[in-house]
Amino acid sequence: MSTFDRVEQDYVGEVRIAAGKLYGVNSVRGFDNLSVSPLTVAHYPAFRDAFALCKWAAALANRDCGVIAGAQAEAIALACQSVMAGECDDSLIVDLLEGSGGTSTNMNFNEVIANRAQQLLGHAAGSYEVVHPNDHVNISQSTNDVYPAALKIATYGLLGGLIEQVRQLAQAFDAKAAQFADILHLGRTCLQDAQPMRLGQLFSGYASLSQRLADELVAVRDKLRTLPLGGTAIGTGFGAPAAYRAAVYQHLAQVSGVDYLAPANPFDAMQNMDVFGRVSGELRTCAAALAKVAADLTKLSSGPVGGLGELQLPEAQAGSSIMPGKVNPVLPMAMIQLSFAVIGNDTAVAQAVQYGELEINHFEPVVASRVFDSITLLTQGIQRFREKCVQGIEADAGRNLAHLTGSMAVATALVPSLGYAKVSKLARQSVNEGRSLLAILAESGVMSEAEAMAAIEQASYPVFG
Repeated sequence: MSTFDRVEQDYVGEVRIAAGKLYGVNSVRGFDNLSVSPLTVAHYPAFRDAFALCKWAAALANRDCGVIAGAQAEAIALACQSVMAGECDDSLIVDLLEGSGGTSTNMNFNEVIANRAQQLLGHAAGSYEVVHPNDHVNISQSTNDVYPAALKIATYGLLGGLIEQVRQLAQAFDAKAAQFADILHLGRTCLQDAQPMRLGQLFSGYASLSQRLADELVAVRDKLRTLPLGGTAIGTGFGAPAAYRAAVYQHLAQVSGVDYLAPANPFDAMQNMDVFGRVSGELRTCAAALAKVAADLTKLSSGPVGGLGELQLPEAQAGSSIMPGKVNPVLPMAMIQLSFAVIGNDTAVAQAVQYGELEINHFEPVVASRVFDSITLLTQGIQRFREKCVQGIEADAGRNLAHLTGSMAVATALVPSLGYAKVSKLARQSVNEGRSLLAILAESGVMSEAEAMAAIEQASYPVFG
């Protein structure tokens, strides 16, 4: 067999298709004209599978409506399953970031599915004599309803893994909160000594934050279940039979296992991508919030001699090529850096959402690229942060206590017993003489060290609940 086994033609001219490949002329045009990134539409299996699910459900709905024959629908369904199994990845060649508004992506899937269906029916790829990319695989559809539907389905799927990782992070912080529950800690505001607290309370805040982030991701994820399928080109449903829309959602639920919904207004569903502004916004919030936690961990573990040194992070790797023995907080640093990328992605998504025009938004590919990237970065980054850093954090109880008792923060705890004026005078004496307030209290006979520590202990408990 020669290097090329068939020739296909469009109004631009002929193209030669490599032997064994399932794409066609439209895929080649998209590849040649619009390849700008290193990722194809097969790079994210969730996106690949989402497109296949849409085509699978459409084939069954078209069969029910009498638009295509049962044998054609069955072959398309089996071809979609081949796509989902990864058997056609080398023929899904269009760039994920292609600039044709999704048409090249849709046609790449249409051609691959049609040619695989042709093979399953015993016919040659490229002849399209039984299953045609447009007339059978794409019938009752348009790029304009299938692409955003697949984008929503893929994002819905990817968010499930991220939500699980954020919940597991919350559990890890909860475990540390319990582990550090009895360790007295110097609370700080504006990076200055503030009030006594428990180290476990600090970590309980991180746990609560993580759980709340997961809950918000769950809420925005649910908004992705409303799809524009059935709207065809601009929302009218022109080109699809009247019964198609109800049938395609029924079959999509069966093949996907998720109860996706038709929109209340099909024109809104076609025109607007505001839901991805919300999704990306929650991803940005998640990244930024966890970056703040990561920054806290770097401060509290700074040292080991010249810094705070109240926490000890797991030693992941050497921190310098020139300074022997130096170990850096690389996992928290990675989380902070990751947040920069996610925030940048969110800016791109916001621009794409804004610049949709009239009946559709043709900037969906950049939304797909940036949202998938953010979810992947967060999912993988949070997993490593939890497994390689948070779960192994230890506390230096002695150093925490020394920083607290040697600070002016203890003065706040003594005000209820001694009054503001008296404590203020003793605190200034402590500063002027460079001695601890506890020592001055004991020396003056105002309060024993045991009584002072009892007051500090009491101040570290919440006054509510």
